[in-house]
Amino acid sequence: MIQPQGCSLPPGPPAPPPPTSATPRPTQIMQMQTEIKSNPPGKNAPPPPQIPPAPATLKQPSGLTLAQLIQEAFDQGYSDVHVGIGEIPRFRNRGEIQMTNYPEVDKPTFISWLREIMTDAEIQRFQDTLEFDGATQYEFARIRVNVFDSLRGYAMVLRLIPLKILSMDQLRLPPIFRDICHYHKGFILVTGPTGSGKSTTMAAMVDYINREMPKHIITIEDPIEFVHPSRKSLIKQREVGMHTLKFDNALKAALREDPDLILVGEMRDKETVNTALKAAQTGHLVMGTLHTNSAVKTIERILNFYSGDQQDAVRVAFSESLVAIIAQGLCRTTDGKRAAFHDILINTEAVKEWIKDGKYDDIGELMKQAGFDGMMTMNQSLFNLYQEGRITEETAIEMSPTPNEMMQFLRGRV
Repeated sequence: MIQPQGCSLPPGPPAPPPPTSATPRPTQIMQMQTEIKSNPPGKNAPPPPQIPPAPATLKQPSGLTLAQLIQEAFDQGYSDVHVGIGEIPRFRNRGEIQMTNYPEVDKPTFISWLREIMTDAEIQRFQDTLEFDGATQYEFARIRVNVFDSLRGYAMVLRLIPLKILSMDQLRLPPIFRDICHYHKGFILVTGPTGSGKSTTMAAMVDYINREMPKHIITIEDPIEFVHPSRKSLIKQREVGMHTLKFDNALKAALREDPDLILVGEMRDKETVNTALKAAQTGHLVMGTLHTNSAVKTIERILNFYSGDQQDAVRVAFSESLVAIIAQGLCRTTDGKRAAFHDILINTEAVKEWIKDGKYDDIGELMKQAGFDGMMTMNQSLFNLYQEGRITEETAIEMSPTPNEMMQFLRGRV
């Protein structure tokens, strides 16, 4: 049942009306008895409405619509909108939360905002599960929607996704990204924490393939973020919950749909990883994401999906099918924007053998010295941004996974 507070109790029954001197006529009493017999209390009685009916207009009591908030965020270049009952709306401005001057959101306003972007069926689904993931689209941007319950009441986070897909040149991605796109089979993983730009990077890579190569591309996402029109390639995008029930089901079906490239929005479980590995081994190019902070940790995370007696066989399969792992982060630049920095692992013959043998420390050391193969560590990437004048020394140290080594870079000792 939808409540304004996550832990409050529903209101009690209304107080009975005060007695009046008017006495019902006999005909009125007979009608009332007939109604009670035909509709006895508690029998087939519909539940009370849990969300108020849609108002005639979506204009809020405060005069502010959700569309206006989203438009403001888009105009200012913000990435996210945060709203919730009892909270002042906030934006995420290049990684940092920024408060607005709008009043606290009340329940009627929040419910009417839900009705702006969700159907009655979607609101019912949220009401049943207290979680909702979805997407909607405006003329200027696509919006990823997450609605949830909290101690103070219902809340919502809206991620703004540009309709225009930035190219690899515009994102200033290293040249090795293009080389990776030209593989015909294997496993490509783009990893990083939430909000690190993984989707933007993958969209740029898919867009490059779409414009340059005649391939069949199938994407399986939850939800669909960047929308790709078919260009030189034929692209079919499927959303989990709308066009398929599960990642794993859609991935298995994709193997029978004559794909050249399969993009999996997220490697969430062992079944999805299993099917993706099989697809990569049977001559398809598979791209996917994981929430890991480095290339080497990504290998360990993949293996952790499996029990100890399975890991040797998986190491062999993974080493044979891997093309590259790109771990990514975002940092604030000196001009107030943000730039990506990368950990890039390319599966050379040496890397392949070390994955089979579980020598992950050796892989990390090789990445520091194998720039000619396109490999790079996050510290090297951050140092390059510092040398270009795009980030400060403080930012380089703050974002580094190993600050001591980063300081040695900055002092010319590495």
